[in-house]
Amino acid sequence: MAEDEQEVVANPHTILVVDDEPDLEALVRQRMRREIRRGVYHFEFAGNGEEALEALKKNNAIDVVLTDINMPRMDGLELLSRMSKLDQELRSVVVSAYGDMKNIRQAMNLGAFDFVVKPVDFNDLRVTIDRTIKNLVSWRDAMDARNRLVSIENELGVAKSMQQSILPKSFVSTPTHRLYANMVAAREVGGDFYDFYILPDGRIGLAIADVSGKGVPAALFMMVSRTLLKSAAAERSDPADVIRTVNDILCADNDSMMFVTMIYAIYDPNVHMLSYCNGGHNPMMVVHKDGHSDLFDPHDGVALGVASDYQYTSHQMELHDGDTLVFYTDGVNEAENRNEELFGMDRFDEIFTHGYSDAKSANEAVFEGVQRFVDGYLQTDDITCLTLCVGPNTD
Repeated sequence: MAEDEQEVVANPHTILVVDDEPDLEALVRQRMRREIRRGVYHFEFAGNGEEALEALKKNNAIDVVLTDINMPRMDGLELLSRMSKLDQELRSVVVSAYGDMKNIRQAMNLGAFDFVVKPVDFNDLRVTIDRTIKNLVSWRDAMDARNRLVSIENELGVAKSMQQSILPKSFVSTPTHRLYANMVAAREVGGDFYDFYILPDGRIGLAIADVSGKGVPAALFMMVSRTLLKSAAAERSDPADVIRTVNDILCADNDSMMFVTMIYAIYDPNVHMLSYCNGGHNPMMVVHKDGHSDLFDPHDGVALGVASDYQYTSHQMELHDGDTLVFYTDGVNEAENRNEELFGMDRFDEIFTHGYSDAKSANEAVFEGVQRFVDGYLQTDDITCLTLCVGPNTD
């Protein structure tokens, strides 16, 4: 294909040429005729800096200003100074006599991207203009990417606020038992959740869950799981029936193949009995008044969303005054420090060696213990903990 027959470019780059020489416009149009014909460049012309500023105000599509330095009324250096105050993304190239390095340096200090010397070599000018436009395009792409990122971050910030707003912030506190919980997401939004429900006869439904994956998909699956759990808990009194109901619905419509581990328990403070069902989650911990603890892991439940019609089983245990029931996600015991050491169950157990009777203090001790251990290292998993203290508050 001949050069004159090359494909026409749809969106030419606009170049404003600023020079007081009357014959320059005709020369540029003649020497750059192929680029103009193909739509690579579109040229506009101004005789001095004042005319150039007016042209820039009228046309915000100008990409490059190619300006002489020595001009009447407003020279190129003053033009560059005024251009720096304009809210426009463009680049400038100055044209100066060979050896006029003082003005060229000043122009570069005022923001000029490049320069060409007189007499103008149009092949060199093409290379300079192409390099300048490539730099501008790269800059605009970077700004677009940054703006998209800011927009996404703003949307994620809204999502984080929404997610945090649905988690309970007001907790049960009575002379016989106290409840507290917290969740810190590894990203803007997380897949962990906790919840509790006031049931008939003073009983309390307690839940903690951890969705597979991270970020927005996990957060959406978390919302679905939480809604299903709340609905099932309102209709069923056996924890295994609640877990089974949620599991069957998740399995029936789970094209994403995500799953959630979950414990649902019902505490009856009238008889100090806890009924619970574990769907593949971390074992519960019960810390006794003297500081020693026990883990309760029946090993008979799988994560929800994996196997439909799975027969979950409820278990019972008696709690005593001074006991602290601790639900947690693996973001606690699997937290890593910069040496790739895990927080582990031994360190977790050490938090409760002296015992707690205030649920909030016990919960905060968990997060403080993890934070001290990781010592600022990047959090890779959501951290969630729910604590229930039984008996009078002596803290």
